[in-house]
Amino acid sequence: MTLRDDDSRIMDPKAQVRESYNRIAGAYLSSRRCDSPDVALLNDLVVRLPPRARVLDAGCGAGVPIARQLATRANVVGVDFAEVQLGLARRHVPTGLWVCADLVALPFADASFDAICSYYAVIHIPREEHARVLDGFARVLRSGGPALLCLGAADLPAWTEEYHDAPMYWSHYDAATSLSLVKAAGFDLVWHRWVADGSGGHLFVLAQRHDA
Repeated sequence: MTLRDDDSRIMDPKAQVRESYNRIAGAYLSSRRCDSPDVALLNDLVVRLPPRARVLDAGCGAGVPIARQLATRANVVGVDFAEVQLGLARRHVPTGLWVCADLVALPFADASFDAICSYYAVIHIPREEHARVLDGFARVLRSGGPALLCLGAADLPAWTEEYHDAPMYWSHYDAATSLSLVKAAGFDLVWHRWVADGSGGHLFVLAQRHDA
């Protein structure tokens, strides 16, 4: 699937997501809440962290509220490919390490993180690449480490609509397929929950990397 920007040039989905999240950085940040049900799920990850844990926030955006909350208990490394979002993250969570990269090709060593969380990021990646993303999460996570992931809960090959007045792209599988991909990547499921969002919702999964 291809998309067109305002100049009618052909854009691939990732380019569209990056451009739009750069454009809407301030508006998106203003819309994020710290007391919503999805953020409350972070507590289940935090209680599983070892002392001085190194945690990857995959698709960190502006760092609020997820990375900021994690930074009170852990050493946070945030990765995103939207440069404006990363600039905001550096301001809001100055103790974090911020890396500009694609989640499909994480630039980190094997088993270099104690935990991973990813909120509202995988769902913007073409679903044919979701298995590769999850494999990458498993690769950089230590044996037995927890991962809190937001994934698709409905069959959606590709969808584009206005989001904060910018075109945004989504792509994901139904819940059963998403869970099967998590398990195939080398994770044991701890729990999975559907969290409402507007007229729809998302699948949140807490999983644990297989012990070596």
